[in-house]
Amino acid sequence: MEKPRLDIAFVSDVACPWCAIGLASLERALAGIAGEIDANVHVEPFELNPAMGPEGAETVAYLARKYGRTPGQVAEAQARIRERGAAVGFAFGERKHVWNTFNAHRLLHWAGLEGRARDLKRALLLAYHGEGRNPGDPDVLVEIASGIGLDAARARAIAEGTEFAAQVREREAHWLARGVAGVPFVVVNDSFAIEGAQPPEVFEQAFRKIALSP
Repeated sequence: MEKPRLDIAFVSDVACPWCAIGLASLERALAGIAGEIDANVHVEPFELNPAMGPEGAETVAYLARKYGRTPGQVAEAQARIRERGAAVGFAFGERKHVWNTFNAHRLLHWAGLEGRARDLKRALLLAYHGEGRNPGDPDVLVEIASGIGLDAARARAIAEGTEFAAQVREREAHWLARGVAGVPFVVVNDSFAIEGAQPPEVFEQAFRKIALSP
């Protein structure tokens, strides 16, 4: 008997800590359904800080200003994020800076064409949230891409140029037009939306239900 198939769009940003939690949670759910349901996951771009310059900004000051919080409230939120990350196996490190992620999204688009977008996304999230590295720096991008087996020369040409910029902008506009205002945002079979970094069991239950729906 043929297994049900799911097409899963994972809309997210490298700069989003909840996206790191969401991807780790999603992948645990996928492991839980692996023997019963075939799932194709594709990574889709979203920018939390699209106007940020290449110099970035200091994390606490930026988040306090953006969300109208005190530094203490930012610290409390970060502690909750670390706790949620630990529950799904993602270790957050100290990250003192917020960076622009558009170059990372361009490289992710290419990685998708190579069938490696999820691997690159995972590595970028770890570099940014676990190690505090700049995902807009071409040297960082090349190192991460080559570290998962992608061609270093091709990665550098993309990272130092503008290739795939139009494609990323088109996908970002697509999701904004569909009403996506925050990430992570998961769309299954182009019809069912799951918002936020849900626990693995919530994703797994939703995937089973959708797979069995007519």
